[in-house]
Amino acid sequence: MHALLTRRTIRKYSDREVSEQLLNKLMTQAARTQTMGNLQLYSVVVTRSAEMKEQLSPAHFNQPMVKEAPVVLTICADFNRTSQWARCRKAEPGYDNFLSFMNAATDALLYTQTLCCLLEEEGLGYCYLGTTLYNPQAIIDALQLPQLVMPVATLTVGWPAEQPPLSDRLPLNSFRHSETYKDYTPADIDTYYLPKEQLPENKHFVELNNKETLAQIFTDIRYTKRDNEAMSTTLIAALKNQGFL
Repeated sequence: MHALLTRRTIRKYSDREVSEQLLNKLMTQAARTQTMGNLQLYSVVVTRSAEMKEQLSPAHFNQPMVKEAPVVLTICADFNRTSQWARCRKAEPGYDNFLSFMNAATDALLYTQTLCCLLEEEGLGYCYLGTTLYNPQAIIDALQLPQLVMPVATLTVGWPAEQPPLSDRLPLNSFRHSETYKDYTPADIDTYYLPKEQLPENKHFVELNNKETLAQIFTDIRYTKRDNEAMSTTLIAALKNQGFL
C-alpha cells in the first residue's frame, strides 16, 4: 500500500529532536519541486524557540501543537528576494500586484506539499495548519516579514507520539470530470456524501452539536459566512500591507 493511502495528521510529538541536518536535507530536496519561471518564489521561517512559538500561537488559535512541536515551519510566498535580485542586477521588478502573489503562493504551496511527502517518508509527523491565512498580520509581525512576503502555510513537525485513525476521503468520481465540468445533481450528492455522513464519528459530531446534518456543522459552526467575511477583510488588509494589492 502506498504511503499516501495511510497518511495521518500528527498533532502529538515525542521529545526526540528533529536535527538541523535532517531538516535542512529535506528542505533542500523539496526545492526540486515545480516552480514558476525557476524563480522559487517562497521562503521558509524555521521556528524552534519556545519564545517564538509563544508569539505564533495566538495566530493559530492557540492550538497546542504550535507550542509542543519541536519545529514550526512557516512557508511564505516571497517576491521580495526576487525583487531584490532584480534591483541588484539593473532590472526593475514589477511584482507588487495580486497576480504575483498568486504565483508566489502557488510556488509556496507546491513546495509545502513536496516537503510534506519527504517528511513522511523520513518517518516524521506533521500537521498542516489552515489557520495561517486567518490571522496573517500577527504572523507577519512576529516573524518580521518585509513587504512582498506573505505567510501562506504552516507545518508543525516532529517525531510522532500518536497514531490517529485515518480520516475519510471522498471517492475519485466525486471530483474527477471528463472533458468538461459536470455539475452535481442531488442524486450525485447522495452518492458521494452519504457514506461520509453515515460514519459513526460524524453522526456523533452532529448530535453533539445539536444539528440536523453534517453540512450544518461546516456552515453554522466551523466555517461560517460571518467568520469567512471577517477573515477575508483581514487577509486583504495584510496583502495591502505587504504590497501585493
